[in-house]
Amino acid sequence: MTRSAPIPETITLYIPFRRVKRGGRKEMQLPDGASGHSKMDNTLIKALARAFRWKCMLESGEFTTIAELAEREGIAPSYMTRVMRLTLLAPETVEAMVEGRQPPDANLAHFLEPFPVEWKAQPWLLADHR
Repeated sequence: MTRSAPIPETITLYIPFRRVKRGGRKEMQLPDGASGHSKMDNTLIKALARAFRWKCMLESGEFTTIAELAEREGIAPSYMTRVMRLTLLAPETVEAMVEGRQPPDANLAHFLEPFPVEWKAQPWLLADHR
């Protein structure tokens, strides 16, 4: 195979981005309006899964109190309570998190902060961070 024009040995690309901390690690964030592939936050997904699993364990009667379940899981009851609050998120918010459509600065700590339990009052959880 022959080449008609020589290929340069060095190619320089300029891509505007900024580094943000997310879940304890640094990631690149593209400027507003730039298209990019959203990335699922595994920490958020894992917390959601745990929250719903713990809820099922309590509802089934396998454990009678959060304190009992927290002791078995080896975590503080206060932390378990904050994580279990994720089961009160609106389905649209949970779906966005699972699909990786949450804003780049919305990490687990953001969702563990107190929020309204009424679904109609929750769109701000994602909308304010777009």
